[in-house]
Amino acid sequence: MSKAAKTALGGMATALSVVVLLLSAIDVLSITAAAVAGMITLFCVIELSKGWAFGVYAASSIIGFLVVPNKEGALLYIAFFGYYPILKGLIEGKIKNRVLEYALKLLVYNVAIFAAEYILFKVMNVPLTEFLDVKEGSWLAQHVVPVFFVLLNLIFIPLDYLYTAVATMYLNRYQKIFRKTFKFR
Repeated sequence: MSKAAKTALGGMATALSVVVLLLSAIDVLSITAAAVAGMITLFCVIELSKGWAFGVYAASSIIGFLVVPNKEGALLYIAFFGYYPILKGLIEGKIKNRVLEYALKLLVYNVAIFAAEYILFKVMNVPLTEFLDVKEGSWLAQHVVPVFFVLLNLIFIPLDYLYTAVATMYLNRYQKIFRKTFKFR
């Protein structure tokens, strides 16, 4: 694929990632929008390279943070979901022990999610109880951080599987169609 074609595809992927991140303006879609935008990075890893995918991640992170009104979706994308497809391939390619592989992935995930939420709630001063629409002083308000992390960790394993399934489905069903339609390779 020519450098011009890669640049065009990278630009379209960046624009599409930002459009998907805009869906995080709907509060309940912030994690979903970040995860789906990450799948666009996954597509770039397959069709372009890890380097080009990182460029798409960097550009869509900057543009997304500037234009997306709900910063949680943008921060989750920046902190984890945007680069995870690149990192996933590296981890799975280097580490053959599945337990160690998932332990490393979970460690990266937890550190990234903690960093994103810390920035959102401590640095940007978004009130946690207002953000989650829970009553001040309730049991959930007092235990929201541990509950939130448990729920996010329960989301990670299916998410990792979903990224693998989407990549496999693309490679087996849609890659030939995509490349023939756009005359790549």
